[in-house]
Amino acid sequence: MRLLLDRFPDLARSLWTDEDSVEVQIDGAAAPDLLQRLRDDPELTFWYLADAAAVDYGVDQHFEVVYHLYSDKHPAWLRIRARVDRGDPHIPTITHLWEGAMFHEREMYDMMGIIFDGNRDLRRIYMSPDYRSFPQRKDFLLPDDAADSPAAGVNPLERPETWDLTRLTDELAPGVIGHVKSET
Repeated sequence: MRLLLDRFPDLARSLWTDEDSVEVQIDGAAAPDLLQRLRDDPELTFWYLADAAAVDYGVDQHFEVVYHLYSDKHPAWLRIRARVDRGDPHIPTITHLWEGAMFHEREMYDMMGIIFDGNRDLRRIYMSPDYRSFPQRKDFLLPDDAADSPAAGVNPLERPETWDLTRLTDELAPGVIGHVKSET
C-alpha cells in the first residue's frame, strides 16, 4: 500500500484496505492511464485483469466500473472503482491494455448501458441487437421495458405462452417421449 501511495499520492483520500485487498476510487476518465501505470510499473506489475464489472448505485446516483487487478509481487488484490456519470455513461475503453476486457465491456454495455469510448466492437452480448433497455439497471422494469422493445416476441422462447414443447420434443429427440411412456 505504501508503494501505491508513493507512486500515486492523489489516491490517498480515496484509499481503503483490509487484510487481502486494496481499493481506490477514481474518476472514470482517469481509468486507462492509472491502469496502464499500475500494469507497467516494474515495482507494481498488476499484470492480470481478473474481472471488470459495473455497479448501479440508484436512479439519483452514479454508476461505477470496478476493475480487479492482481500482481504476484503483492499479497493484496487491487480494486479500482471508476465513477461513471449516470446521465452520460461514457468511460474510455481499456481493451488496448487487456484484450480480454472486450467481453467485460460488452457485458457492461449490454446490461447497464455504459459506453466504452474506443471499444472497437461495442455491441450487445446477451440481449438482441434491437433491445432498447438495460436489464441490470436499478430502474429497469421488465414488463414496461420488454413491451417497449421491438425485440419482444422475436424469439418465441422468450414468452412461455408461445412455447410449443411438442414441436421441440419432435425436433430434438424424435421418438424419445413415446419410448419413455411405453416403458413405464
